[in-house]
Amino acid sequence: MANLLAIKPMSKLLNEAKNEGEASLKRSLGPLNLITLGIGAIIGAGIFVLTGQAAAKHAGPAVMVSFIFAGITCAFAGLCYAEFASLIPIAGSAYTYGYATLGEFVAWIIGWDLVLEYAFGAATVASGWSGYFVGLLQDFHIHIPPQLTTTPGTVLYQYHDRWMQLAALPTGVDPSSLPHAAGIFNLVAFLAIAVVTAVLVRGIEESANLNTVIVLVKLAVVGIFLFLGIGYILHNPAHAHANWTPFIPPSDGHGNFGFGGITAGAASIFFAYIGFDAVSTAAQEAKNPQRDMPIGILGSLVICTVLYILVSGVLTGLVNYRALNVADPVAVGIDVTGVRWGSILVKIGAVFGLGTVMLVMLLGQSRVFFSMSRDGLLWKWAGAIHPKFRTPWISNIVVGAIVAFMPAVLPIDRLSELVNMGTLLAFAIVCAGVWILRRRSPELPRPFKTPLVPLVPILGIVSALYLVWTLPTLTKEVVIGWLILGLLIYFTYSVKHSKVQAMERGEDLG
Repeated sequence: MANLLAIKPMSKLLNEAKNEGEASLKRSLGPLNLITLGIGAIIGAGIFVLTGQAAAKHAGPAVMVSFIFAGITCAFAGLCYAEFASLIPIAGSAYTYGYATLGEFVAWIIGWDLVLEYAFGAATVASGWSGYFVGLLQDFHIHIPPQLTTTPGTVLYQYHDRWMQLAALPTGVDPSSLPHAAGIFNLVAFLAIAVVTAVLVRGIEESANLNTVIVLVKLAVVGIFLFLGIGYILHNPAHAHANWTPFIPPSDGHGNFGFGGITAGAASIFFAYIGFDAVSTAAQEAKNPQRDMPIGILGSLVICTVLYILVSGVLTGLVNYRALNVADPVAVGIDVTGVRWGSILVKIGAVFGLGTVMLVMLLGQSRVFFSMSRDGLLWKWAGAIHPKFRTPWISNIVVGAIVAFMPAVLPIDRLSELVNMGTLLAFAIVCAGVWILRRRSPELPRPFKTPLVPLVPILGIVSALYLVWTLPTLTKEVVIGWLILGLLIYFTYSVKHSKVQAMERGEDLG
């Protein structure tokens, strides 16, 4: 009978962290790379897509409070991630931390869950990227055949030389009088994932440097939006006051708006905060992880939380929250200012911004695959390192090929709902792990220590599980189905090839 609670010894983890050979990942990332890696993942779909949807569907102008609530929950988890990432600086994130504290079975569940999280996360972002990119091309009167820009069965209508969905048509326009076409395959989103996969295979250093440049570009664009939006609000305070009133819309009786809507909004936008989790997956590629990982994790989290709060406040001041359930809410907001070049700049920023999110998501998933394979829990090919590029190239290609088809055939709303549970469960596992390891091994040298243990881990666990409880039932059902598939793999393959269990039996699997 397999030892489901077998724990990976800290001594083995620390030895893996010191491995600098050709079969290991290349340590090439500094603190700036790690901070921008986190910002690259966090500032993307959250600002450019989810802010408007959370306001329109759940919280109204109080979406600002939703971001504060989500940010506080992330702060608890971020402090715990920072301790683990400095103590165990190897790839794998919550999977590795769970293996060291809660045992192999819990580690498998969270690792398999992270695979789903990153896959659907990258696919969600690719779908949003496609929308902004096609819209930007149409601004310059460049048209891709509409059948290749959206998912199968989605109908697009041509209005004023632009192809758009029914919900985006102006009020009073009869769609039956317009040319229309049904989607066949979202080739744009498919190719986006293919290009990002090729960049990751080429090398993490090149990927991180490219990400740093793009992050600076999109931060400049967010800054322009805030500058123009705040300027408009200061000159038109009555307009903003009307949009912000009531700040917390009355509850609709279905968990939306009111206080329940604020927490539902926080759960719906949690996907936006996955970035600092992705930073921890790059721990084995950090030059000085004991110092730089806490800087990267907490630095990116603080910067992005402040930006989310500011953007959501300005956006709901510019546009009534009811009109923000669109694919490009920030572009809608900037249009209100009357600055025509602003809309184009925002779309350019979204194209670059969402591109970096795809990069970090696929980076994170391939590194979790790599870690699980090295532990014997997944097939050997998932841990194969390219002899020249020193990247898990087969894992990158296989993951990229699968993920590329998701946004090509599934709509963005279906994809985004499946990401948040994985993020929240990972946060709860990491918080529990810090508390357990403090009790079990208090003597371990911790370059960064989570303050107020066990209070901070307990608050992280409770807040994460509360947000899980508010997620849609369909999301929970899909995740359960995914975990059942994972358990079949675990009991038919992983328990036979687990290096930790072999070590406990006195065997050597290499």
